[in-house]
Amino acid sequence: SAELKCKMKFGIYLPPKAETGKCPVLYWLSGLTCTEQNFITKAGFQQAAAEHGLIVVAPDTSPRGCNIEGEDESWDFGTGAGFYVDATEDPWKTNYRMYSYIKDELPKLINANFPTDPERMSIFGHSMGGHGALILALKNPGKYKSVSAFAPICNPIQCQWGKKALGGYLGPDTSKWEAYDATQLVKSYSGSHLDILIDQGKDDQFLSAGQLLPDNFIAACTERKIPVVFRLQQASHFCSPWLGYDHSYFFIASFINDHIKHHAKYLKA
Repeated sequence: SAELKCKMKFGIYLPPKAETGKCPVLYWLSGLTCTEQNFITKAGFQQAAAEHGLIVVAPDTSPRGCNIEGEDESWDFGTGAGFYVDATEDPWKTNYRMYSYIKDELPKLINANFPTDPERMSIFGHSMGGHGALILALKNPGKYKSVSAFAPICNPIQCQWGKKALGGYLGPDTSKWEAYDATQLVKSYSGSHLDILIDQGKDDQFLSAGQLLPDNFIAACTERKIPVVFRLQQASHFCSPWLGYDHSYFFIASFINDHIKHHAKYLKA
């Protein structure tokens, strides 16, 4: 990668339809600690993607092996935790440019090497990746046909994960953090029509810990009259009462088909 100055991996799924024609592309952004493998092995998206004729691309969550001091010290900063921002602080600013990588470099690479329709792309993600999907859609009106998220970090300037990551990558000036905060971005969004779908597990430990803050995002969307479908998913009593929908890939796998369908509606319109 020219942006990240290191070797990067991504997963890609090509539907049967790609053998005979160009297909829209759906980008998936994963959460903290993940690689490009988590989504492709755990989410169970392939059947729905095949049915709707969508190419699905799953990049890694950070640069790797850059030999930056401290990059492997914590699970929520550095390796596996790029937060989909372009860092401005030393020693991160040379490599940690995940925002530009996802926005520009990766789509160019995908479009040059696979049978894509470059005019039709959408984005979704989970947790830190849900944050990434929301900010990319909000910062680039018209670039993505649709956006959705599972348990996204909706208001990072107000939560511990966000304060640590944004402070580390962007420095102490919190006004710079707002450019990467979905709740802040929605307040000034004036772009093309965007239908947002968010699924959130009711028994997600990070929801109760105040890391995700979806209520703040929904309030901002409501104020700006931006349509958001927010579904707080609760396990039925047929399940064990203590096995609710949490922050895991079991939760994602339960509702992934709805998200693929959501994107297909806009990508094939």
